[in-house]
Amino acid sequence: MGGVSLLLIAVIVTALAFDFTNGFHDTANSMATSIATGALAPRVAVLIAGALNLAGAFLSTTVAKTISGGIVNDSKVSLTMIFAGLLGAILWNMLTWLAGLPSSSSHALFGGLIGAVWVAAGAGAVHFGEVVEKIVLPALISPALACVVALLATYLAYVITRHAPSGPVTRAYRTGQIGSASLVALAHGTNDAQKTMGVITLALISADVLDPGAGPPWWVILSAGLAISLGTYAGGWRIIRTMGRGLTDIQSPQGFTAETTATTVILTSSHMGFPLSTTQVCAGGILGAGLGRKLAEIRWGIAGRIAVSWVLTLPAAAAVGGSSAWLAGHGTIGLVLAAGVALAAVGGMYALSRRHPVHAKNVNEVPETQQDQPDDLMA
Repeated sequence: MGGVSLLLIAVIVTALAFDFTNGFHDTANSMATSIATGALAPRVAVLIAGALNLAGAFLSTTVAKTISGGIVNDSKVSLTMIFAGLLGAILWNMLTWLAGLPSSSSHALFGGLIGAVWVAAGAGAVHFGEVVEKIVLPALISPALACVVALLATYLAYVITRHAPSGPVTRAYRTGQIGSASLVALAHGTNDAQKTMGVITLALISADVLDPGAGPPWWVILSAGLAISLGTYAGGWRIIRTMGRGLTDIQSPQGFTAETTATTVILTSSHMGFPLSTTQVCAGGILGAGLGRKLAEIRWGIAGRIAVSWVLTLPAAAAVGGSSAWLAGHGTIGLVLAAGVALAAVGGMYALSRRHPVHAKNVNEVPETQQDQPDDLMA
């Protein structure tokens, strides 16, 4: 068994930093529609989501084991590669957050790791069959499935309640949204928190602290759960605005069906060990819910931007992860340089976000001009 090095500590801290960005990047998955319909106040929504993300982290470790021993050959992975991959994932998360685009934090993580391992250890260290089976195929199937199911569920919801008074129906669905949104947050914790657990476990295996094939220790589960829950409470308001107001105008029945659909797909995937993108599932559910309501407006321009970000996520994060691995391969100076560039980029993006801040008090304020010109929502 190996010892704990400074680099191992840096990798663990960076992994938890990624987990924090994963939390605020994906808050919209569970709470955007509930905030948009008024079922939950913004701050209450993110508090509930944060608590349930923490609880969800303890429900399963199947996805964590897929990452720590699935997509790459852990015997060929070094701490430097993991560190470089995490930098790629964090930078892509921050860039898409700044743009208000609900891209996949999961695919950013996978892309960063794949790029770093490919550059530093060669293509043979990447299990491309596993990548296709457990990342690419679920990415294609899950949002389409969520869209179709949410479309049908929304259509049925409006058919069943078409003769009922609108007031009681709206109140009932808003109450139901509290439960359905909470389930999405719980499901998110069971899937996304595990990804950071898997990365930290992979780092511990690479440092000979854990044996190959080992599962995440209890402290890894706890720290990953806390990091993602704190990030969730921070609130990714820019992406919440896009998901809740950008794709379509969500009513309470649509919010309920979108959230219920997303929960079903995510929990099923977690049980099977597929580390799918909860963002893609939830966005697919919202799109399907919009299509399921008669005369609902879908803003296809924004939907197209989101789809492009999904396609770019794996290769873009891989490119940054690979570049970081190349720099880090030049020794300590290269490692410090990669970290410094990443920190400067993150700081710059945060500073840019302060020029047009989105927060709990204005997350639902979409001016008429922005509704007519959806591109403004990306500002």
